[in-house]
Amino acid sequence: MRFRKLGDSDIDVSAISLGSWLTYSGGVERDQTEACTRAAFEAGITFFDTANVYGTGASEEAWGEILADYPRDSYILATKVYFPMSDTDRGLSAQQIAKQIDASLARLNTDYVDLYQCHRFDVETPIEETMEALSDVVRSGKARAIGFSEWEPDQIRAGLAVEGAVKFVSSQPQYSALWRGPEQEVFELCAESGISQVVWSPLAEGVLTGKYKPGEPPPPDSRAASESMSTFIRRRLDDRALAAVQELLPIADDAGLTPAQLALAWVLRRPEVASAIVGASRPEQVFDNAKAADVDLGDDVIAAMDAALADVAIMEPALAPGASSGVRHR
Repeated sequence: MRFRKLGDSDIDVSAISLGSWLTYSGGVERDQTEACTRAAFEAGITFFDTANVYGTGASEEAWGEILADYPRDSYILATKVYFPMSDTDRGLSAQQIAKQIDASLARLNTDYVDLYQCHRFDVETPIEETMEALSDVVRSGKARAIGFSEWEPDQIRAGLAVEGAVKFVSSQPQYSALWRGPEQEVFELCAESGISQVVWSPLAEGVLTGKYKPGEPPPPDSRAASESMSTFIRRRLDDRALAAVQELLPIADDAGLTPAQLALAWVLRRPEVASAIVGASRPEQVFDNAKAADVDLGDDVIAAMDAALADVAIMEPALAPGASSGVRHR
């Protein structure tokens, strides 16, 4: 497993990280969650990403129990704040940040998280208030560093411009060979500011594994066939895109890789990317994905992938689900 620096912080993260969206928030059973987490450690993965809203705390609670078996300094733990936890608890106000970090720490059974992230930008709260509250979290020792997910360039600049605030070290955008919008501006802006990318959905929710075939129903054990985990993937099951992904299978085979390893190595080829977050419902998926961290793709392989996906890859930035444009100041 290779490790990369998280922005200009002193935090080193495994190039492959384990996420808990959909899966450990209720999509898979508790014993599967534990098996996948233990497999991650065996594979060298030491970076775990969750959020308070995943299962309304269920994911944090599961990892709070499982990770208690490991020395706290043996792994990097990240969580997020923003989305509703009740009818009245949501957003990035100072009150909410102070309340939600304490609740997350209690569920995670730890005194601190290594990375505390804004799950989206809060257009209802002055950015100055949000940044000051996040800075208080770091200065109190409840988080080592801060990051954000799916902020637009103007929002990133506004956060960085708050005088005296602790600076972000990570950005968490959706990024894959099928979804390339962050390359347009976010990557460069963040690199110039000492901010790394920790990308989500690098396998396009499993589409880039090639297991979904055009014109065929999804495999019965797949995310798309799961009632609890299929909400977002349905929009990806376009026959044109699925047919293009099938063209990646011989490319992967020629490179001696699984399709998942090929897709992850493609993401990790970018120096701006510190880690790619993968989800897993079975330990063997964890082991397979972890091997991608040691792969260096040749230019010919990258070119072949790009050619196969040229007509279906999304190249332009798009507003993420749950995100809003604009910035509010005091």
